[in-house]
Amino acid sequence: MSGAPGTVAAVDLGATSGRVIVGRVGADTLETTTVARFANEPVRLPDGLHWNLLGLYGSVLAGLREALRGDANVASIGVDSWAVDYGLVARSRLLGEPFHYRDERTARGVEAVHRTHPHEVLFARNGLQFLPFNTLYQLAAEDRDLLALADHALLIPDLIGFWLTGQARTERTNASTTGLLRADTGEWDADLIAALGLSPRLLAPLVSPGETVGDLSAEVADALGAQATVTAVGSHDTASAVVAVPLASRDAAYISCGTWGLVGVEVERPVLTETAREARFTNEGGVDGRIRLLRNVMGLWILSETVRGWQREGEAVELGDLLEAAAAVRQPVAVFDVDDPRFLPPGDMPARIAAWCDEHGVAAPRSRAEIARSIVESLAQAFADVAHAAGRVGGVDVRVIHVVGGGALNELLCQRTADRAGVPVLAGPVEATALGNILVQARAAGLVSGSLEALRDLVARTHLPRRYEPRTG
Repeated sequence: MSGAPGTVAAVDLGATSGRVIVGRVGADTLETTTVARFANEPVRLPDGLHWNLLGLYGSVLAGLREALRGDANVASIGVDSWAVDYGLVARSRLLGEPFHYRDERTARGVEAVHRTHPHEVLFARNGLQFLPFNTLYQLAAEDRDLLALADHALLIPDLIGFWLTGQARTERTNASTTGLLRADTGEWDADLIAALGLSPRLLAPLVSPGETVGDLSAEVADALGAQATVTAVGSHDTASAVVAVPLASRDAAYISCGTWGLVGVEVERPVLTETAREARFTNEGGVDGRIRLLRNVMGLWILSETVRGWQREGEAVELGDLLEAAAAVRQPVAVFDVDDPRFLPPGDMPARIAAWCDEHGVAAPRSRAEIARSIVESLAQAFADVAHAAGRVGGVDVRVIHVVGGGALNELLCQRTADRAGVPVLAGPVEATALGNILVQARAAGLVSGSLEALRDLVARTHLPRRYEPRTG
């Protein structure tokens, strides 16, 4: 590591909120300051569920203006977000607000794609777990007239980058979630794209984390009051989060825990075996060419949607109090399958949990504390099972599990994951996604240097995790 500390700005967009964070980075320095935080609320239009991306972009600009007002010498800007969703662009114009991956339209896309390319054929090419909202299924369900008009289908962080710089690029870690990138070469799968009837022009040229996307356009620089360079980062938020997992050895699994729980191990090459496919693992691109062998687990979405439902009924529910009450529950509660498709769309989660329990001959939780405890126990069991399964598939002897993201703050979930997995859980950093975004930019700007392991060592030295030892009984 070398160089005096300097600053970069991370735009980190999650499924429920976004933020702009300024990072100060040097050989022994990794500090963050959140300068803007804003809600990310989907909107339901007559044709389905959409992201309010224009409103989100306005919040991004306001946040960057604040960041540059505080430090006009910000060396770089990097953007990360959730995966798979995209906006269609024609001559710089957005052709409608992007669809939300939880919209029901994806079902017809799956049917259309699997008619000619069943999942086992796709997995051999793209290495992805079957998820009905992957980009290729969304594109198969897309309005063909709009596709004919579009110059590009840009993933969310790439679309933000396009508006900032005027440069249409697709970053590789996020491209790996589309289903249209070959797992073996890391390049667009031209044959599959043609077979699905998609125009190759829809997919912008690829860039890797650390490469320059472009300078802010004159109009954007003028609006923000300063000039800066936009740098490609691990623009899939999980790719950035895994950069900041302080892995001290190879015998570790990670859980990037927020709306989703991304549970896996890091490997050098894609694992395209039938065992991996049948176990529902996915091979997604990581920074520096690493592969994130993981499975998507439903995550804290079930808990947060449960709380939102109670709040919509007019009840005051504070998450900290709810989890404290859940921890005090002494009787056994139902452990249900969090990955049952019924839990994917918004709606009445307690009713769905009760229905699952009824179908499986299990007593359903009744009180709010019992429902919350049942969700936590079910997530912990899923996390433990998938972490060890990832180790078996990827050839990693999992002896510790790192939990990063918002889930690292959930003490009950971390402890119960350790208990059920039988290995220690190291929780933190909470802001792993932003830290990974910041570190890749800082290395590209020369503020730090070294391998991915060197970046993680800086995280370990500046952000001490909390340790949860497994308990028996």
